[in-house]
Amino acid sequence: MSRRPLDRRALFASGAAAALLAATGVSAGPLPARGGHLRLAVSGAARDDSWTQGEGLFMRLARVGLIYETLTEIAADGTLRPDLATAWRSADAGRRWRFDLRRDAVFHDGAPFTAKDAAASLAAIGTARATGRFGVEVTLDRPDPALPFSLATLPMRPAHAPDAGIGTGLYTLRRFTPGQQLIADRTATHRKDGAAGWFDTVELVSIPAAPVRAQAVAEYLVDGADIDDATPLTGFDDIALFDGHAIARSIALPPVTGTTAPFDDLRAPLRWWLA
Repeated sequence: MSRRPLDRRALFASGAAAALLAATGVSAGPLPARGGHLRLAVSGAARDDSWTQGEGLFMRLARVGLIYETLTEIAADGTLRPDLATAWRSADAGRRWRFDLRRDAVFHDGAPFTAKDAAASLAAIGTARATGRFGVEVTLDRPDPALPFSLATLPMRPAHAPDAGIGTGLYTLRRFTPGQQLIADRTATHRKDGAAGWFDTVELVSIPAAPVRAQAVAEYLVDGADIDDATPLTGFDDIALFDGHAIARSIALPPVTGTTAPFDDLRAPLRWWLA
């Protein structure tokens, strides 16, 4: 796999972002452009994984980072923003929540995303009901003032096919072998065009052993991996090391002002691009 040098001429509007990137040695590089293939070696996959089962890193990345979307999103700088929900409000000290939904989201099979789908997905955390075609209410067993943050990791699935790997996300499923591999292609058109999802294709490869994942990065077989010990990669100038992660410097990351590791919010494939 070829490596291209970083473009260190990039300018940052945020001094905090520049300081963080300087400390990690990662540059935001040129402006994002569509294209390329991202391959990640990931832990946590199992042979009985499915789109409704499996909570290892492999499936969590596949769901939130590729195929599905969520009602809310935690941005690269750690702030909360809308995703499939446009607004929300609470009552009963955070026990009852109402969400207004986007009207332009479409599943990969062409079906529109509606309150029926949101209510079916929210049933995992409480009692949910549609309030019109694009409104949903969820009632929790106990108050949760932080619910909008929690919903940034709850996939919104189609009520008609919850376990089919069909979402409204930036990537459409091409191949899924539980416990082994996932390949997803960039959705041809999406409302987030020009803002996220820069790769043409994203591939997740299951490698259970952390030393083998690190070796895969060292041998340029993958662009990134979650690792336990960065020692084998020390001294590789073209590999950036984070807490628990290794990323090829041919991949550019957005300027961030937080200290979150790249995989922690599960949306890395949507935010990275080829440098």
